[in-house]
Amino acid sequence: MPFISGKTMLDHAFQHGYAVGAFSAHNAETIQAILWAAEAEQAPVMIQVGQRVIHYIGLEAMKVMIDTFAQGMTVPVCIHLDHSRQYVQTMQAIQVGFQSVMFDGSALDFEQNASITRKVAEAARALGIGSEGEIGKIGGTEDDITVAEEDAMITSVNDAVQFVEATDVDYLAVSIGTAHGIYKNPPKLAFDRLKEIRDAVNRPIVLHGGSDVPDEQIRRAVELGIAKINVDTELRQSFTLGMLEVLDANRDEYHLAVSLGRGREVMQQKVQEKIRLFGSAGKAEEVLRLL
Repeated sequence: MPFISGKTMLDHAFQHGYAVGAFSAHNAETIQAILWAAEAEQAPVMIQVGQRVIHYIGLEAMKVMIDTFAQGMTVPVCIHLDHSRQYVQTMQAIQVGFQSVMFDGSALDFEQNASITRKVAEAARALGIGSEGEIGKIGGTEDDITVAEEDAMITSVNDAVQFVEATDVDYLAVSIGTAHGIYKNPPKLAFDRLKEIRDAVNRPIVLHGGSDVPDEQIRRAVELGIAKINVDTELRQSFTLGMLEVLDANRDEYHLAVSLGRGREVMQQKVQEKIRLFGSAGKAEEVLRLL
């Protein structure tokens, strides 16, 4: 199983003009859907372990499941801790073998956010894995964390530069107009700001809230330096709709392998669609050469 540092994976994406899909997993079938999609597309992939699934299943249990299902994979895989707001939890993820960790201090003041993110980045770098930090607030709800629309903000270039200088984090999540969840109206991403931030910090930029963003805006964002795109809501939606196909056709179908299996199949199709959109299809061999 070719696990790889998030820094190595995203540096390659940033340097070669594509984005890695960072797909959230919630159970065995969603892990399989992500891995099988990456294998089918021969794409490097990040599997994200977020806060809700940590509360539901457990951090270490998810790591063990991913390790198990990743056996025999031929593409680079990175297990990423998403939206941790606890320094201790972030260290636990490093200890059990995650290849990438995110400390989300966006709800803190700048100094607190930078101070803790710096400690995370230093620990991650010492062990050869990747680190992600966030500056600016991204609207919507993810993992029971809600940011109201009026509190969301576009990240300033000055804040991005100061944060990177203070933390030396490997990749930076910024707010450029996306939100977690499905949009009531199509977003309008701040492309000029994204370009300014990319030129100023010169490292991979992360797009949170990647679900339901129009394809043409995703392609433009990748051209301007987005190297990691988080997708969760659309995957959960696809999985659930797949299960409903089975149950709507036959309410007496109680074999979970049938309903969950169809959910897995529909979600895999959605992950493959996103991989092609992000430009990472066929990039696995190039990344593997870096190992």
